[in-house]
Parts: sequence; structure tokens; C-alpha cells
Amino acid sequence: MLSKPVLTVTETTRILDAARAEAEKNKWAVAIVLADDGGHPLALLRLDGAAPSTAYIATEKARTAALGRRETKVYEDMINNGRTAFLSAPLQSTLEGGVPVIVDGQVVGAVGVSGVKSEQDAQIAKAAIQALGA
Repeated sequence: MLSKPVLTVTETTRILDAARAEAEKNKWAVAIVLADDGGHPLALLRLDGAAPSTAYIATEKARTAALGRRETKVYEDMINNGRTAFLSAPLQSTLEGGVPVIVDGQVVGAVGVSGVKSEQDAQIAKAAIQALGA
């Protein structure tokens, strides 16, 4: 039998706090979602001023990054580089801003952010994951 690390409430809180700090430092109104390795939301935070749709998009970015085991930017780049058939893949968000959380070489979850430019969403997600030390 194999063992794998999982995100607890402690790590979830640390990740969410770091994402919020990065967003607020830049005055970005975003939604932040942390999902487990199966893409199920563990936490969602929509900052003041973020559009309601950002919560849905951030959730799908986190889900896609967790299930795909890679950053959602990989999918966006594939499509932008001509692999348009990938648009039919059963993933809801192929936009940059979903980043997997990797611990000991295993994906244990993902952070999805939505509300500003895609590269800024990714910046927030990566800052959040760095706070975990993963």
C-alpha cells in the first residue's frame, strides 16, 4: 500500500492567507480556491470587489490543475499554439491561473485564482504555494 501527503486545515489556511496577502499587496480583487488532489474545493475566498463569476472560474482552474497534474497555462498554450481539438477535452478551465500543489513529488491539490490578468492570477497562486514550502 502507498502513502501520500494530504492538505490539512493548517496548510489550507496558510495557502489561502498567502494568496490573499499577495492579492491585497497588489490591490487585486480576485477569487481564490484551494482544491484537493481530486479537484474538490477545500476553501474559497472571494475578495471584496471581485465579480461573482471569479469564484466559479477559480474553482474550475483549481480543479483542472489538480486533475491534470499541471498548470492550466500548459493547456492554454497548447490551444493557442494550434491544438484546438483540445477544446473538446472534459476540462472546464484551460486558462492560466491554476497551479498544482506538489509535495514530495505528488500532487496533493491545486490553487486556482481568477479576477485579474491570467499571469497575475498565476502569480497569486504560486505565491500561495511558496508559503507552504512545497
